[in-house]
Formats: sequence, C-alpha cells, structure tokens
Amino acid sequence: MAKATSAYAASGVNIDNKMAALRAVKKLVRSTRAPGLLSEIGSFGGLFAAPGKDQVLVASTDGVGTKLKVAVLAGRHDTVGQDIVNHCVNDILVHGARPLFFLDYFGVARFEGKIFQAVVQGLCKACRANGCVLLGGETAEMPGLYPLGEYDLVGTIVGVVPRKAIITGKTIRPGDVLIGLKSAGLHTNGFSLARKIIFEQEKLKIGDILPGTGRVVGTARRVGEALLAVHASYLRPVQRLMERLTIRGMANITGGGFYDNVPRILPKSVDAVFDRSAWTVPPLFRFIQERGCVAREEMYRVFNMGIGLVIIVRSADQETAMTVLRRAKTAPVVIGRIERGRGQVRMLN
Repeated sequence: MAKATSAYAASGVNIDNKMAALRAVKKLVRSTRAPGLLSEIGSFGGLFAAPGKDQVLVASTDGVGTKLKVAVLAGRHDTVGQDIVNHCVNDILVHGARPLFFLDYFGVARFEGKIFQAVVQGLCKACRANGCVLLGGETAEMPGLYPLGEYDLVGTIVGVVPRKAIITGKTIRPGDVLIGLKSAGLHTNGFSLARKIIFEQEKLKIGDILPGTGRVVGTARRVGEALLAVHASYLRPVQRLMERLTIRGMANITGGGFYDNVPRILPKSVDAVFDRSAWTVPPLFRFIQERGCVAREEMYRVFNMGIGLVIIVRSADQETAMTVLRRAKTAPVVIGRIERGRGQVRMLN
C-alpha cells in the first residue's frame, strides 16, 4: 500500500487519501440502491439487470462546466452533484425515458476528501430523488492537468423507455401548444459569460446581494445563492403527464438555449413560435443582459431565460396538461405554438 512518503505521493498523487474517501462514501452510495442493481460500489464494473423485451436503453453524458468555478469560489460543493444528475435525467426524459443508473467522473489535481464527499452527497441526493442508482464512476487525481483547488465533474446516465413510447417529435404538427416549465436559475449553462460579467466586469462578490432582487420583501438573493441554484429535475411532473396524455415532443433548454435545442425535435415542416411576453424573465438573466450589454437574441441562445423544459402537446390536451402539471407542484406556462415552417425557432415580442 502506498504511504504518504511514497514517490507517488511526493509527485502529487496520494492513493491512501483517495481510497479512504471512497470507503467513506460507500454508505452514501448504498442509499441509492434500486431494483435491478446487481453489484456493490468498488467493483471494476457496475452490474445492472437488463430491461425486458421491447425496452430501449437511452443514455447521455454531460458535465457541470464552469459552474464548478463558482462552487470553488463559494466553498460549497454539495449542489454540483445534484446539478449533473438532474441535467442528465432531463436529457433522457425528453425521449420519455426513466433513469436506471448513473456514473460519474471526478477529476482533480490534488484529492481533498471533504470536497469529494460533499460532491458525492449531492450525487446521491439527486439519484435518490430521481429513483436511479449511483452505479460507479472514476476518481482521478492528476496534478499538472487540473489547476490546484479546482476539479472537473462529468456524469453519464442510462435509462429505459418502452419502444412504443419513445418521444421523438416526429408527430409534432401545426396548432400544437408549447408549454414551459420554469428553471431554477442558470442550471449548468452560460457560466463563462455570466462569471465574466458578474465577477470581472461588475466586481461583485459571492456574498453580495444580486442587483434586481429584493424589490419584494423576502426575495433578495446573494450572488452565490443565485448562481449555485440547483438544476431542476422535471422527471416527476413529466411522468405524471405521460400517464394522462401523449406528449408530442420535449426539449431540454441547456447549452444553445432555445435556438439550438428546440429544433432538435422539430419536423422540417414546422416552426416553434415563442411568445416572450408569456413569462417573466428572472432578475439574474436581466442583470446579465443589461450590465453585459448582451444582445437579446444571444441571451436566448446562451441561457434558458427562466424556462428549463419545453413540452409540446396537442391543443386539445392543453387544459389537461396544465392541470396535471400544476397538481405536480410545477408552474407551467403556455409560451407559444407550432406553426408551418422550416424546423426553426421564431421569437415574438
């Protein structure tokens, strides 16, 4: 066993520290157990029972991006684990899939057990909330590759959907309705631009009150709180909706905003027409746009602007959909419609 005085430890990689931290989080990981799990954390590969006949696996990989720099700046690491799980859950949810298991990659220059454990706490919390297993992952200590004091976090999710229930967007037609589910904040996209404007240009600190908040009593938010707001998971409300009606298409509003994400599900014969006056853009986005002098169209391509998920349903199903989503404790908003077009996004107002 490598010791603290070993040549490897002297080069910057302490195996003992990493293994001790991995042992410490095993109990946390076991809390995500679910039917289908066939192995324990720590094996070379995670084992999970294959789904039955006519079931299709859906997988996605993503990262937290430079939101991690805000976590380091704030000294808070329990939210980013939730961010990456929920982000990945939403990516497969748009196809109608429910999550089965999740794997993570944690890369760092110098391993710090407390930070790692806080990240894993977030991963486990989100996995439990979404009903999926934290099956395994990779913890890499690589001095010289990552800056000291910082780390990278990436996740892969695998889910399942019945073949007949896959949502592709192919049946979207003119007259369909666009329903938006509100975001919790920036989620995990646009942080490079947001950090440049907030920290470099405006010289705000993590603990400062975010300008534009607090106009109503009890609504003031500090910069760190606003930026680290946990990425919302839309799994539960969408599952309830799928039990009641057929969803024609969904788009997760992540990197690329509305202009790059919504066309991914549109037939080439229709456009998605959004009414920007249908919802109130949260103060954080308005602050970034105004202080950074960012063009409005660019804002809607970089950020979610307060809408984290777009759901497309038949106009005849609009009332039912809104009722189901409200009962699921979301705040759905009708934000547009489908019209004849060329597979593009158009913005009104």
